[in-house]
Amino acid sequence: MHPFDNNKVWFQGKGHWQSTPDEDWNNWKWQMKNRLFRQEQIEKYIELTEEEKLGFSIAKNKLSVAITPHFFNLIDPNDSCCPIRRQVIPSNREGEVSSMEFDDPVGEEKTMPVPCIVHRYPDRILFLATDRCAAYCRYCTRSRMVSNAQGYGFHPTFEKGIEYIRENTRIRDVLISGGDPLLMSDSKIDYILSILSTIEHLEIIRIGSRIPIFCPQRITPSLLTILSKVPNLWMSIHTNHPSECTQELRFACHELSNTGIPLGNQSVLLKGINDSANVIKSLLHRLLIMKVRPYYLYQCDLVKGSSHFRTDPRVGLSIIEELRGHTSGYAIPQFVIDAPGGGGKIPINPDSYQIEGDDSLILRNYEGKRFIYPLNTDGARTISITSKGKKDLSQYGLA
Repeated sequence: MHPFDNNKVWFQGKGHWQSTPDEDWNNWKWQMKNRLFRQEQIEKYIELTEEEKLGFSIAKNKLSVAITPHFFNLIDPNDSCCPIRRQVIPSNREGEVSSMEFDDPVGEEKTMPVPCIVHRYPDRILFLATDRCAAYCRYCTRSRMVSNAQGYGFHPTFEKGIEYIRENTRIRDVLISGGDPLLMSDSKIDYILSILSTIEHLEIIRIGSRIPIFCPQRITPSLLTILSKVPNLWMSIHTNHPSECTQELRFACHELSNTGIPLGNQSVLLKGINDSANVIKSLLHRLLIMKVRPYYLYQCDLVKGSSHFRTDPRVGLSIIEELRGHTSGYAIPQFVIDAPGGGGKIPINPDSYQIEGDDSLILRNYEGKRFIYPLNTDGARTISITSKGKKDLSQYGLA
């Protein structure tokens, strides 16, 4: 039986690793040490399709493969369309790149004043702490840097990043992400959080992590002690499908919540994985059970080689419409598009978009600028249109 069904079965257990002692299985460092990286490792447990085999040859120069035993157990070995499988096992379609897809689809590089800081909004910044993850999502927005398969050579300079935050008193909100910051050692996490906690103009500190989903064993008593010392700490996790909501994840989320950390969830809308109201609603209900507030439902970004994951944005709008009135208000996330070229997250509501012709969705961001996103799934132009309607081409080197 698949880990998820309508009766809300919460999967847990050692699966393929039944002979592993509990003390090892429940140790996050064992989970990390025993991740599956190579095609031959995975073929010991499941039969790969020809498309997946070709995907491994592409992945080595695009985005590495890594899957924790915990998450690998959620894959249905008899279903090549399994929603868990498709998120972490590469496909040959990753080599299909549209002219309207990008290495840096949301324009982070042009808003990085120091190597580990993305400063797009006036009062908040993104602090990139690492380029490593417990497992690698095949649709990753930061494929250019995460895992270093493309030779990006990310070297975070924490001191420069912290100094930048100190000097910019308008910054009230820091989101620590990467890669996955919870993959760092306890001592490094403690170091960063302790220093940030001393900066008086910071009102909140957030951590963005998929570790609780990929490796819930990482939520240890020692880590909880470190996190509990930060009174203004929030955490966003990234769950896409109800099958990811295991007993282990529920326990980890309850432990985080009981430590006083408010939890939110960010999902990415993915074709053939969660692009139906029924799947999304099941996920949202499980999140609430786990004390996690659904926050964002993202349209999949225009990262190179991701067209097979992207839906028409109208699918997301339809899902939100179907949810309203049919579930708790707390359960309904905000559907957003991270505007191509660097416009930031734009909520897609009736007053924030318009359809132009048969192929374009016109978005308006918080600055009044407009951005173009395609209604098909092939890509999007990244030409910004100012609030006065004149095209601003200078930021793209086209003026």
